[in-house]
Amino acid sequence: MMYTRRQQMSEIDLSIIILNYNAKEYLKSCVQSIKDSNFEKITKEIILVDNNSPDSPKEIFEHLKKTSKNLNYVYNEENLGFSAGNNRGVEKSSGKYVLFLNPDTKVSEVAIKTCFKFMEENKDVGVCGPALVYPNGELTTASHRGFPTPWNAITHFTGLRRLSPKSKLLAGYTMGWLLDNKNPHEVDALSGAAFFVRREAGEEVGWWDEDYFLYGEDIDFCFKLNEKGWKVFFLPSAKILHYHGVSSGIKKQSQNLTSADIQTKKRAIKASTDAMRIFYKKHYPNVYPSWLTNFVLMGISILERFRLVRVST
Repeated sequence: MMYTRRQQMSEIDLSIIILNYNAKEYLKSCVQSIKDSNFEKITKEIILVDNNSPDSPKEIFEHLKKTSKNLNYVYNEENLGFSAGNNRGVEKSSGKYVLFLNPDTKVSEVAIKTCFKFMEENKDVGVCGPALVYPNGELTTASHRGFPTPWNAITHFTGLRRLSPKSKLLAGYTMGWLLDNKNPHEVDALSGAAFFVRREAGEEVGWWDEDYFLYGEDIDFCFKLNEKGWKVFFLPSAKILHYHGVSSGIKKQSQNLTSADIQTKKRAIKASTDAMRIFYKKHYPNVYPSWLTNFVLMGISILERFRLVRVST
């Protein structure tokens, strides 16, 4: 059974959980950015979780624990994936809020305090997310998304979205018509790379669905929050740097930064398309006719083969 804050009776405001896989150099920078930030009266703990990384980060973890207040770590004996790995961190956490953070990010005190203040003032919000930006300042697509309905998925993966990136008809996957809105606004889904969750909401949906190994679990989390009546908000003024894809190696923005080998990249591609299948089968079979379901699943298989061929060349 998942360990809950009510069981622990803790007064900590924020638990920051960082799941690491083969990104120890970025992890050091991420933790340092937290240590350098002045959170004022926000009490926090940092929980590092390692998914049996090939680059053996134990020495770094132990050094960080010695030099950081309220920092603990968990070593998994195998790569459990994103959902299960983060859930092991949740079991050790005690905060009123939980921030799930990728190691290839750098936070700012403004971003954290903005998220915290917003959640304190909006009790119906289950999760909020900052604007995740690449080093060049561009917003990552994953941090501002609509649910992947068949039409949204088709317009996104075929490139139709680019014809009219701010239209409701073609830009449903990125909710492009809201991207110019500089105020906090409701979206369907956020990125798990910086995911600021109210513990009460996380417990209600059972935290991360461990049927997902990598990718898709953040959309699933938001979908379940929506079903339970919790709101999902994007906060444009809270910006966090995200190198994006350092562990998996399949994102073009981090191709020159990743140490992932070809097999790791292939596993990540397979995991991403498996996540699409899992999400569709969990949430849409009773919404759309069977012929459309078959068409979507066939399209996912084609996309998977195309990506595997491309990464091999």
